[in-house]
Amino acid sequence: MITVTVRPGARADVRLFDLNRSLTGMDIERYTSAADAEVRGMRPPDVLAARLLAEGASLVTIYSNSVTVEAPAERWAALEPRAVYLVEHLFEYYGDDAGSAPVPASIALA
Repeated sequence: MITVTVRPGARADVRLFDLNRSLTGMDIERYTSAADAEVRGMRPPDVLAARLLAEGASLVTIYSNSVTVEAPAERWAALEPRAVYLVEHLFEYYGDDAGSAPVPASIALA
């Protein structure tokens, strides 16, 4: 599992997730929709961004081991634990299935 620490951003609609491993190289990856993330491929940052955006995030930026997520401020109480789960469990499989671990329905947001 990935270890993640969450910090509030400078604005109420931003959360910063610090990971114990890098998801990208030196390029900044920016995603504005789940469809945008899905067309890029199945790399770990693409998969994570697609999942976060599908849960209600409006923007995901990933650089190395930092994930910045924007979402409506009123959604963070419910979204933050869900986002932490999605980050922590990104790598439940290795090899050809890396980054494609299933998301249990029991933790889905209502």
